[in-house]
Amino acid sequence: MDITAIASAASANASTQLQSQASLLVLKKAMEMQQTQAALLLQALPQPARPTPGAVVGGTIDTFA
Repeated sequence: MDITAIASAASANASTQLQSQASLLVLKKAMEMQQTQAALLLQALPQPARPTPGAVVGGTIDTFA
């Protein structure tokens, strides 16, 4: 095997590892951004209205029909 081929293979391997690390960092950053956006969307949702104690309307389901 030629020295040039060995050096070329080592360089290609290092380049591939660097690209993989960069891709992983971009993926992690994208996931962090999605998590932040999801949390903001959940906070923006209106709180559900609490039923008035003793309210009868809507408290039961008519299954006889």
